[in-house]
Order: sequence, then C-alpha cells, then structure tokens
Amino acid sequence: MRRKIKLIALDMDGTLFNHESKISKADQTAIRAAVQRDIHVVISTGRPYIGLPRDLLLEIGIEYAITTNGAALYRLSDNTCVYSDCMAPALVCPLITQLQKKEIHMDAFIDGICFCPSVCQPKIDLLAMPASIRAYIHATRTFVENLDSHVRSNNLSVQKMTLNFYPLPDGSFLERNCVLDFLSGCPEISVLSGGYHNLEFTKRGVTKGSGLLRLCKYLDVMPEETMACGDTQNDIPILKTAAVGVAMGNAIPEVKQICDYTTLSNEESGVGHAIRHFIG
Repeated sequence: MRRKIKLIALDMDGTLFNHESKISKADQTAIRAAVQRDIHVVISTGRPYIGLPRDLLLEIGIEYAITTNGAALYRLSDNTCVYSDCMAPALVCPLITQLQKKEIHMDAFIDGICFCPSVCQPKIDLLAMPASIRAYIHATRTFVENLDSHVRSNNLSVQKMTLNFYPLPDGSFLERNCVLDFLSGCPEISVLSGGYHNLEFTKRGVTKGSGLLRLCKYLDVMPEETMACGDTQNDIPILKTAAVGVAMGNAIPEVKQICDYTTLSNEESGVGHAIRHFIG
C-alpha cells in the first residue's frame, strides 16, 4: 500500500510554468490546498536560485527549492543554501576552456547566480526557445569577458553548466553533436538535456533525484512519501526517485514511459490536475 504523500516536487519550465513563464491560478490554488494539508510543495529546477520567482513561490506556500539539477538546495524564506554539491575549479575549468572554443551559448551557475561569457550576449535572441525564456536569460545573466579566467582566478565552485546551441536551417543545432561527444567522454560529470535541445552538466551523481533525497533527509520525509512532476530529460532521475512520478501532457515520450501517471499539459494547469488526482 502506498504511503501518504508528504512532499511534492515540481519542475518549473514546461511543468509549473506555461509558455509565458507564469504559474496559472489553478496551479496556485492546488498548491495552496496541498500546503494547507501540511504537504511540503517544493521546486525542482535546472535554474539557479536567481531564476526563481521567490516572492510568488513564498506567497503560495513553497518554502524550499532543489536548484541547478540537484546541486544546491535553498530555503526561500531567508535565501539560505542548506546543501550544495558542486564542481571544483580543477574539474570544470578545463571543460570550460575547451567549450569556449565552440560557437555556443554557455552559462555557469555559481552560488545561485549565473555567469555568461560576454560574447554570448548579442546572440541570445538567436536561441530557439520561447521569448519568455530568452527574456529570462537577458535579465538574469552576469556577463564576464572570460568565463574560465573568472572561475579559476576566484577559485569558484560551479553548481551547474548549461549549454544552448544555435539552430541551423536544416533543423539541427550548431556544434551540439561534437559537444555531446566531448562531454560524454568525461566520467566525472553527469550530462543530460533540460529542454530546447540544450545540454547541462553537473558533478557526477548530482541530479534532481539526488537533490530530492537530500531534501527528504533535511525535512524528515521518507522517499516513499514523495511525488514529482516533470516534462523533460533532466526530470527523469527525480521522477524515478519519487514514489509517484507524474509526466506532464507535454512531456517527451521518454518521460511518459517511466512515469506512473500522465497529467494535462503545462498550458492546461497539469500540475493542479495531478495534485487534485493524488491528494484530493
């Protein structure tokens, strides 16, 4: 018999967010109802802490966030990082050095902030993603001349790297295949896609799933008492780790195949629908 759900983890882009990067009123209402029943509702995202709509999340009762694919857990009420597992400069800097030779958009998430090479700034609007996501990138990036030098000279640990690729007329993406081959040859990192054909990597073994287990321990919740909602490849570890895995109606086939239930799409308040289905 399945245990009562005490924690619900929600991905943001493509799950809790609609195409305008907004949370529907129906989803907000369902989250508030779950919180009123003493259920922890938390965020599980590839975004850095700076990319969270903190005030709105607190308003609807969300107090914790698994960020950067599990590399850092935050308590929203006081902006505190309660756990992190990052890539040391010795690991990430040689990778950044090689990646800077490619024509790609590159982001390094460090202490909840996002750093991006200055050369990428004029090309953000060339990325094949919704306008709301491009606007989010414009608004949240701190641009530096040389990302490798910035990380190395300041001895910074990196929570996650995100790489976005420029679309080509034939539907493929510039440099993506060769970058994937390069990163796949590094056994000390975990590589996957978070959507829009991007690539993301963290320290080996760091995923949204590992982040969920850390947060469960912190909140004294058993993994058997959890539910997670997601739509793309970087959600698969947490969807497998949670007792109940929920795929969004807009999820990729690979996600739907491993989940217990498929809800409505993110444009149809699928999160709220799933909460009502499992919580009542």
